[in-house]
Amino acid sequence: MQARWYEADIERVIVTEEQIREKTADLAKQVAADYGSVNELLLVCILKGAVMFMADFTRELGRIGPPLELEFMSAASYGQGTTSSGVVRVRADLDRSIAGRHVLVVEDIIDSGLTLSWLLKYLASRGAASVEVVTLLRKPEAMRSAPPLKYVGFDIPTEFVVGYGLDYNERYRELPYVGVLRPEAGAAS
Repeated sequence: MQARWYEADIERVIVTEEQIREKTADLAKQVAADYGSVNELLLVCILKGAVMFMADFTRELGRIGPPLELEFMSAASYGQGTTSSGVVRVRADLDRSIAGRHVLVVEDIIDSGLTLSWLLKYLASRGAASVEVVTLLRKPEAMRSAPPLKYVGFDIPTEFVVGYGLDYNERYRELPYVGVLRPEAGAAS
């Protein structure tokens, strides 16, 4: 079998494809239990990184949870680097009102927590009935702002990771797992 183009760039896998699948199903069960009595839940995917998790999570939750609607936002504090700048930019906003709605923000990773803290205040100011977060990954040691996180998949070390939607300069998103990028791979890209 031929090696895939990215395999030499990955130092090690920290969350496998199977672990992601199992945790996604577990998170969907938790959310379904908590939101089973609501008429509708609005999932807000934070682009681009959360797309893979959003798709799999939505399918799982759709089997067992309340009716769902999907929305997408793009808000970032990274630019093209590997650390947060601390300045949040909204690149694409919601297309509809969220007033009176139960909102679940779907995130790929919580690093510093700065973008998420800003985003939660922003969504609450738009009159949502409730705003919670489900994230696949969290870096607890990197968090400078600690927003409340009700649904967390995995706590991971403070290293730069790629895969399963996470990228470095728009590469590696398609990896089916989450892995640590070799420093020389990041420098060469």
